Amino acid sequence: MSQDRLIKLACGKCKRINYWSSKNKKLVERKIELKKYCKWCRVQQTHKEARK
Repeated sequence: MSQDRLIKLACGKCKRINYWSSKNKKLVERKIELKKYCKWCRVQQTHKEARK
C-alpha cells in the first residue's frame, strides 16, 4: 500500500482521528464519508476524510 493513498477519517462530532483508510485518488475525487464507531463519543458517527 502506497503512502500517498492513505487518508485519515475524523469523527464528525468530536473531530478526533479514529481510522486510517486508503482510496484511489484517480477514480474517487470527492471526500469519503463513512459511518464508523467512535470510541470517544461511544456511538456510531459519520467519519469524514480529514487533511493530512
